[in-house]
Amino acid sequence: MQRLGTVSRTAQNLLVVRCDDADHPAIGAEAVDESLTTVGRVVDVFGPVSRPYVAVSPSGDVPAASVVGTRLYAR
Repeated sequence: MQRLGTVSRTAQNLLVVRCDDADHPAIGAEAVDESLTTVGRVVDVFGPVSRPYVAVSPSGDVPAASVVGTRLYAR
């Protein structure tokens, strides 16, 4: 499991996650929280190469606003 980063905000029903470093997961990777509950899937990587942002499409049962500030991991 790889540390993804912290959800900084939501935009157009996507979770915007700031990566901890330059190492980011592949598009399509599953995003989970600390309790290994699936939060969504990585759909885009953007921003600076040194510390990019990752867009995560939330799962159907996850309210996007409730996970702002949460640390996510890629599985």
